[in-house]
Amino acid sequence: MDEYDRQILRLIQLDNRKSSASIGQEIGLSVSAVNERVRRLNTSGIVQANRAVIDPSTIGLSLCAYLFVDLDTRCDDEDAFVSGAVELPEVQEIHHITGGHNYLLKVRVADTLGLQTLLSEKLKRLPGLLRTESTVVLQSFKETTVLPIATDPES
Repeated sequence: MDEYDRQILRLIQLDNRKSSASIGQEIGLSVSAVNERVRRLNTSGIVQANRAVIDPSTIGLSLCAYLFVDLDTRCDDEDAFVSGAVELPEVQEIHHITGGHNYLLKVRVADTLGLQTLLSEKLKRLPGLLRTESTVVLQSFKETTVLPIATDPES
């Protein structure tokens, strides 16, 4: 990956609908060179997906919560828990973490009743789950998928 690739990544993270002509003009490459580089970034797996970012509250998912998950120490198949959690559409993120808990999940639901339903009817039925601790988000000041891409790979 060279400096042009890093510049393209910075630009498409902010707006992946930006035209190749616009990107090329901004960084000094031809449209065909930008197209080839974007294609390569996609096929190599550096760019994992191109998606719309939706305001959750506009589609009725106003409550965001983080759930600390503890698995039973006798659970010999954590993969079964993870596989089940991955399938739940309310679960946006799953992180295996250090510290006093096994996993951290980010979930979005309509309201506290939706959170209760998720916990009691879906999550707590997954294999190995021992306990959850919920933290409800009151207000978010920043949520992003944009990664800081260094201009110089040595920095």
